[in-house]
Amino acid sequence: MHGRKAYELVKEFSSGEKGHLKIFNNELFERVTEECNEHHNALQSLIRKMQEEGLEVQTAKNADHYGSLIHHLSLIRNKRCLMAYVYNRAEIIRDLAWKVGLLHELPREIQEKFSDSEEQYFKDHSKSLKSYMSQLSLDVNVDMVPPKDPYIKIRVLEDLGSGIILSDKSANFARHSMHFLKRTDAEQYIARGLMEELTG
Repeated sequence: MHGRKAYELVKEFSSGEKGHLKIFNNELFERVTEECNEHHNALQSLIRKMQEEGLEVQTAKNADHYGSLIHHLSLIRNKRCLMAYVYNRAEIIRDLAWKVGLLHELPREIQEKFSDSEEQYFKDHSKSLKSYMSQLSLDVNVDMVPPKDPYIKIRVLEDLGSGIILSDKSANFARHSMHFLKRTDAEQYIARGLMEELTG
């Protein structure tokens, strides 16, 4: 049936947890692309047939006209589904670049879910953001709402060792140790799940 594979592709994306990626479904994506090519070829064939018969493509209301209309609408629907799949995945990747990619490499289990073009998109987007921040000497990755206090209390979740030098101090960041750090220093580690902010 026309459009069923494209529907499955969009449904697969929407069934996932919000803000999380599933592995790029290359096989289904390719099948929808092939279906688009089939619709395009059938549409072109019907238009050629009508022109050879001397019929006006826009005004003739015969079986070929309606057949070409069905192929045209199916082609548009499939393309919209493909674009929705790619666009929504790109939004999540862009968010990842803001949250994690500016600071460090993404974990392997996230990178494995990218297609080749998505991986390149992530690298290019992160590179552009880093370049922009270095030109302005501004870290745009910190809180958008000004904090009440520039310092926060944190707990270290993973052993980070003692080789980390922050803007105003150097400390041994052993697992479960607690520290009072500048928010800007701690945020990169909080975003990566290596520290947590203690509130209250």
